[in-house]
Amino acid sequence: MNVQTITVGAFQENCYLLVDDRTNRAVIVDPGSEGERLVEAINRSGTELDAIWVTHAHVDHVGAIASIKRKWDVPIYLHPLERRLYDAASRQAEVYGLPFEEPPAPDREFADGQTVKVGDREMTVMHAPGHAPGHVVIHGDGIALVGDCLFAGSIGRTDLPFSNPPQLAATLEKLAQLPPDTIVYPGHGVETTIGEERLTNPFLNGTARIVGR
Repeated sequence: MNVQTITVGAFQENCYLLVDDRTNRAVIVDPGSEGERLVEAINRSGTELDAIWVTHAHVDHVGAIASIKRKWDVPIYLHPLERRLYDAASRQAEVYGLPFEEPPAPDREFADGQTVKVGDREMTVMHAPGHAPGHVVIHGDGIALVGDCLFAGSIGRTDLPFSNPPQLAATLEKLAQLPPDTIVYPGHGVETTIGEERLTNPFLNGTARIVGR
């Protein structure tokens, strides 16, 4: 699996282009902003785009969906518990003063334990609530796309509307059970590994607790 990180927008959100090198098929994950730039990146990759995956529907993760869907009529995947946030993304953008184009309605639903594919490579969907109610982590083939629930040395916010501290704590416990050499691709900041976070992240090694848990 080839993973290209494209950091976009005012919130420096990490969008990921996943490519199966064997089949040259691709999926784009969390296209959050700078739609034209992302369209150009997909074009330059020379791959065939098959889907748009959304880990969660905060405005900085969905702002370029409309641009990509207009260019490639591929299905948008979203967990059903995220639909309320997804439909309110334009209001989120107004709060932050961000330009925003309303994304089309999702086409397909993520579900816990579901198998999804990038070309011939299979990955598994994990419902990972806490930062957002329908947040998902997509893992397999040695990687985990964790959205905003886990960062290098830190974790996602739980003070946002519909966030839930106890749920995030449970999500982190599940993530810690992934193989230690799993490469973690977060929604913001640098990549890390599950093993590194078990050792150094205070919320995974037991030296800190989530407020409100």
